[in-house]
Amino acid sequence: MGNSLFSLVILLIFFFIDCSYGQSPAEAPGPPPPMNISKILEKGGQFNVLIRLLKSTQVANQINTQLNDSNSELTIFAPTDNAFSNLQSGTLNSLNDQEKVELLQFHMIPTFLSLSNFQTISNPVRTQAGDAYEFPLNVTTSGNSVNISSGLVNTSISGTVYTDNQLAIYQIDSVLKPIGVFQPRPPPPAPAPEKSKKKAKGISESPKDSDDDNSSAVPLAGISSFSTGAAVVVGIMLVWINS
Repeated sequence: MGNSLFSLVILLIFFFIDCSYGQSPAEAPGPPPPMNISKILEKGGQFNVLIRLLKSTQVANQINTQLNDSNSELTIFAPTDNAFSNLQSGTLNSLNDQEKVELLQFHMIPTFLSLSNFQTISNPVRTQAGDAYEFPLNVTTSGNSVNISSGLVNTSISGTVYTDNQLAIYQIDSVLKPIGVFQPRPPPPAPAPEKSKKKAKGISESPKDSDDDNSSAVPLAGISSFSTGAAVVVGIMLVWINS
């Protein structure tokens, strides 16, 4: 009985030792997959037109490179397929490649914005399209509602598609049409140059002063003529006496 118990204990010890050596160590978690804007939007299920536009203009590759190769941040307003279908027929086809890129960049803000950040943002908001005069974007909040205006289109955020500490994507139900693409306007006028101040003359000569000078010159001329005439007379008398 004692030998059997001892043998059982030895057997259990070897069993546990074998099991412990047979287990593989836990694998360390790998790096997160690279950011892919198209795949993120595909999960939303209603951004097919936006995805095609991002791919055809190569803007999707630029976004992926920007987010994966640096600490850049980005906030995207993503129009749904219904938003694009509400555009006038042929609108996208009427745009050249540069205008399509500007349209997409107008929907992007080069910083991460949570919903609460919109309450303190300053207008006009600078987008990746650039100049706020050609591409003005204004954001206002009312309670939990975030309203967006391009100057030609007014819409609001209707949902959150994706958010982390680097990228935020918000659903909007209208395409934001920038003025610089759909209604170009002349550049702002340059500031007017300052008027140069004329320096006052140190001495001003009036007509009266000139008249006074001319009147004083007349007597002097008379005196000079008299002296010359007297000299001639004296000379004639001397010649007459000597003769």
